[in-house]
Amino acid sequence: MIIVLGHIEIDPSEVDDFLGDVEAINPKRRAGSGCLSYSTTGDSQKTGHIAVAERWQDQQSLTAHLEHEATQAFIEKWSGRMRAQVMKYDAFNERSLVE
Repeated sequence: MIIVLGHIEIDPSEVDDFLGDVEAINPKRRAGSGCLSYSTTGDSQKTGHIAVAERWQDQQSLTAHLEHEATQAFIEKWSGRMRAQVMKYDAFNERSLVE
């Protein structure tokens, strides 16, 4: 499993447009995408700070999402307008939080 986790900073006036574009590329809307969860949250309306958390079945699924035409268009549109620190992590021992 691959975990993607981090944060993005954008101009607060662009938050609604940004989040709309994020929803448009949400891989959970595509059957068989290999995306287990995909979310953004935060105090974005005031500060432009958005937290990102994703879970992927495997690297192949994440790569397919990143190479998807809609994702590439999103990256092209927003790359110069956001500051991001988003990293991916390999998860090998998933278990309940209380175990």
